[in-house]
Amino acid sequence: MLGYAFTEREKILIDLVKKIGEEYIQPRALEWDEREAYDPLPIKALADADLFGLIVPEEYGGLGWGVKEMCLAVEWLSYFCAGVSTTYAASFLGAYPIILFGNKAQKERYLPLIAKGRYLCAFALTEPQAGSDAFAIKTSAKLQGDYYVLNGVKQWITNGGIADIYIVIALTDPTKGSRGASAFIVEKDDPGFVVGKKEKKLGLRASLTTDLIFNDCKVPKDRLIGKEGTGFLVALKTLDYARCGAGAQALGIAQAALEISLRHAKRRIQFGQPVYNFQAVSHTFAEMIMRLESARALVYQVASSIDSGAKDFSGASAMAKCYATDQAMWITERAIQMMGGYGYMRDYPVQKLFRDAKCLQIYEGTNEIQKNIIARELAKFYK
Repeated sequence: MLGYAFTEREKILIDLVKKIGEEYIQPRALEWDEREAYDPLPIKALADADLFGLIVPEEYGGLGWGVKEMCLAVEWLSYFCAGVSTTYAASFLGAYPIILFGNKAQKERYLPLIAKGRYLCAFALTEPQAGSDAFAIKTSAKLQGDYYVLNGVKQWITNGGIADIYIVIALTDPTKGSRGASAFIVEKDDPGFVVGKKEKKLGLRASLTTDLIFNDCKVPKDRLIGKEGTGFLVALKTLDYARCGAGAQALGIAQAALEISLRHAKRRIQFGQPVYNFQAVSHTFAEMIMRLESARALVYQVASSIDSGAKDFSGASAMAKCYATDQAMWITERAIQMMGGYGYMRDYPVQKLFRDAKCLQIYEGTNEIQKNIIARELAKFYK
């Protein structure tokens, strides 16, 4: 509803993503959700359009664009299917550690393949006993000759089973606590690495979520990212960059829910007039658009700030993720209510949007954890 001064590059990007969404996603999104099926077709279309190279530097075959463009692509993919956008965005989550912390050899080896969409990525931090308490991880990595040997289990990993490389956070020195973790690049065919069960989820069903099992998994030592002991630095900085993407997913989901329910309310006749004409209904839609546009403005501003070279944006990134995903949850719930019984039926897409929105409040750090981050950064600012 608000007019944004998009650059020509951003307009072209949005139009391209919308075209892919209309052609490859929209006709089958409900089917994928119902069957809990991952389909590589839209991912291939995104790769063919060079959209996996958005954040990869030009010297490694990417477009060298920023967080803002990544958010726009994710937002409009989510408008069509947040499951597809999760597969796409999770690959960026796995690429960021290499872009931000990888050495020259690692960047030359992996980034060109990531940029072309030939390598999908995954990011593996969470474990059965280590969710919000990420420092409680137990997966270990011991140096033995020219290899690190990994043992442990990662849980709820997006792109498990379809990713070609996995960024794995493991303990190289358990006695050092948070300073004893390191980050590794694990390839899908590394010996001792097995993909575990596929999870059955409430939403985001077109994306794959699995366990990862490491049983004496041998990883060449040159696949250590940065130095030993910097694993949590890699993880936290990666999440700072990526959380705007979760906020962008929320925008796309909320936009779709608003449009579908509003069109229904204007066409549905009750008591001799469109449902939209009743003030209680029209005021609800007014609240929906205000919440959506305020969330969009925040996500865009934070993304632009990061691209402009902001040095400390943990709190801002947490706000963008937390606020936008909370609004998406509220908007999708209201969209169902505005459609009445139709909104509750699985033949209509709003219930899918509602289920998809819920996960956004949980993954990449629960919104409760985001508020911890915001409060911590706020205390630093006002000394």
